[in-house]
Amino acid sequence: MRAFIDFEAASLSRHGYPIEVAWIFEDGNSETFLIKPIAKWTDWDPAAEAIHGISREQLAREGVATDIVARRLVNSLHGHEVIASAPSRDGKCLSAVLRSAGWPRHAIRLADRDAALLELADALLAPFVPSSEIHRATRKIVADAADRFVGRRPAHRALPDARLERERWLTVSELAHAYGRRHGNHPVVPRNRPQATGPERRVT
Repeated sequence: MRAFIDFEAASLSRHGYPIEVAWIFEDGNSETFLIKPIAKWTDWDPAAEAIHGISREQLAREGVATDIVARRLVNSLHGHEVIASAPSRDGKCLSAVLRSAGWPRHAIRLADRDAALLELADALLAPFVPSSEIHRATRKIVADAADRFVGRRPAHRALPDARLERERWLTVSELAHAYGRRHGNHPVVPRNRPQATGPERRVT
């Protein structure tokens, strides 16, 4: 099953570190944690705090130790396709959490959101659309999906932003199925399709 992950960070400098993580699966199950900084994580950007709204005092009160967060990340996400809208930035945060707790940095690997959306549309259209039309059709579907999110700004909190990425995924899936029904020929050799997703609920 696919999962969508997002981090918030103390700053965007090279000394920045993760302070919040959330992930949500296709079926809507999710987890989120504030992350208690380890001793060597000291960088702090007040401008970033003004955006995400998480204070150092809140992290001290409510943050969860990195070894616990890392264990939950690995236990929950290992073996799944994990998709991030900013895989370079989120990958840095993920690596910091894992390495702080003694896990290898690549215990979980992140896939790029934009590439994953194109692959999804391609896979869903392949049984119905001639290969000569796939390239154009997949890009139309992804562009049409993006149009639905114009003006929707990220919340700059990990769980709402992870939910937004799941919504993008479901939108591309919906549009690809509709395109296949409208424009497709009789099915050709089918590929596996993503499973339908269930109602969303949060697991903490």
